[in-house]
Amino acid sequence: MGTTESESGGLADDRPLLGRTSTAERVADILRTRIAEGYFPPGERLSEDSIGKALGVSRNTLREAFRLLTHERLLVHQLNRGVFVRMLAVQDVEDIYRTRRLVECAVVQGLGEPPYVLEKLEAAVADGERSARALDWKGVSTANIHFHRELVALAGSARTDELMRSVLAELRLAFHVVDDPRLLHHPYLVRNRAILEALRAGERSGAERLLAAYLDDSRTQLVETYAHLVADEDADGA
Repeated sequence: MGTTESESGGLADDRPLLGRTSTAERVADILRTRIAEGYFPPGERLSEDSIGKALGVSRNTLREAFRLLTHERLLVHQLNRGVFVRMLAVQDVEDIYRTRRLVECAVVQGLGEPPYVLEKLEAAVADGERSARALDWKGVSTANIHFHRELVALAGSARTDELMRSVLAELRLAFHVVDDPRLLHHPYLVRNRAILEALRAGERSGAERLLAAYLDDSRTQLVETYAHLVADEDADGA
């Protein structure tokens, strides 16, 4: 089903974010955020007309933004059909976790001597715990993503930060397909806290072991759940 003008009308609220110059990069930033939030779910066709009108940008600018997000593997162009939010394959999910394990564990391993600057990591953990108490599982998911972004940010590398932003945005495409976010995210709140406390105690090796086990367990759980959902969708579409 395509995006109607009324369905994308909320994007008009984001128009001030474009500033005085409506660049493709800024449009891509807005759409990336909306995709990450699930506003445009996997498989959704993006309407050039309604989105361009809502944001007040030209067709060429919007197409360039689509091209940027296609390069990031968030969108896919289908010939004679249009642009769609990408639906990940199970192999994509597995590859994302391989990348996460390589990057996140390497960051923790290379932190150097404590103490570490952990205020933002602490804030992400607290946000997740607060959202769980409010039964806000979408908030838990967002806080969990922030936790891993802030963990990687401890490396102080803009390039690594950019890589993780792209990887985690792509991962959320899989999260949006799972219909039980509590099952997906709640078990890892206590593990986020454990990693934080290990780093606070200066136990870098311990934190790395906790993180590696965390990512392995998360991958196994998500791949199993996602594989069943994708198989069911394929069966329904047959």
